[in-house]
Amino acid sequence: MILPIVIIGSGFAAYQLVKTLRRQDSQQAITVITANGGDDYAKPDLSHVFTKGQSAKDLIKMSADDFANTYGISLLRHSRVESIDATQKTLRCNGESIAYRQLILATGASAFVPPFQGDAVGRIITLNGLEDYAASQAELKEAKSVLVIGAGLIGTEIAMDLASADKRVILTDRAEALLPSLLPDFVSAQLYQSLGNQGVTIELGTQVESLRQAEESIAISMENGHDYRVDAVVCAVGLRPNIRLAAEAGLQTNRGIVVDRQLRTSDPHIFALGDCAEIDGKVLAFLQPILLSANALAKTLLGQASNVVLPPMMVKVKTPRLPMQLSGNTANADASWQVSASREGMTARAFDEEQQLIGFVVTGSHMKQGFALLRELPPTF
Repeated sequence: MILPIVIIGSGFAAYQLVKTLRRQDSQQAITVITANGGDDYAKPDLSHVFTKGQSAKDLIKMSADDFANTYGISLLRHSRVESIDATQKTLRCNGESIAYRQLILATGASAFVPPFQGDAVGRIITLNGLEDYAASQAELKEAKSVLVIGAGLIGTEIAMDLASADKRVILTDRAEALLPSLLPDFVSAQLYQSLGNQGVTIELGTQVESLRQAEESIAISMENGHDYRVDAVVCAVGLRPNIRLAAEAGLQTNRGIVVDRQLRTSDPHIFALGDCAEIDGKVLAFLQPILLSANALAKTLLGQASNVVLPPMMVKVKTPRLPMQLSGNTANADASWQVSASREGMTARAFDEEQQLIGFVVTGSHMKQGFALLRELPPTF
């Protein structure tokens, strides 16, 4: 009996691996187990659904059944893996035992919601997947005012999109700047101004103290003493890799599931891929590293051991009022910056003490310079 490659998860990482495996081998049995509906969609599209007026159904590129038929896989939808027996190379799902040849954990990451006070905490919305949006789209469509908690990449993108859809938006974060882990202060300040010009109220260096029901609205009390009343609250403060299954199976975990350059966990027959995987101490939750990881892993699973090699990669910030791309170490406090700017945009280069280029940010019409700069950066690993 030929055992299947079993993949837990149906997000971008899982489905990219399926597509890559099928390009190389049309016969290998593949089983995908997912806790959700299993439809194929592009998660980054969630950052601009409001201006486009899209529903959750509009985001689906291929239904779960069509995906399973197209790629010749067994798909277990709305199914949760209860446990993994690494010694027996089996897992428990829906009360049954499933044997695997190799097991891939593509369990993704869950939205983190800090603890808040108040009786409206249950109304906090997260937009970490298609199901999240499907459950909240009606409320967000009707809302005239929205509080967005978290001014990182996703929160800032969502705030700008909501404001572009003519909603009153308050954006808040404990940090003192927008996108502090990605942008130097002078670029963050431009983004601050751009959002302000849209009418977004920005509350930085403070945090939400309580959320209380106020008839149909939510009354917000901030730590700095400011109060607001909004129709909806979106939390985008960050993600936590889903490592429970791996930890309970005795695999090595840290912030994510610890893997080597071949994405192999501490068990030789179990691998991790995507937002749940930690490589060299890093969780790389962007599409390009996941794509390259899936390509390497497919070769390894089919008998050609391949290390993941990551070149410098571009991060696109989906803020149409101030479009930008960046790469490298752009939040290094010790970097020296060289900036050239025009009315249409800016090129900012970051250098280390040896005057080696370590990162850059390009905005507006200067974005066309990004790929040339990308070739000058050292590899990620």
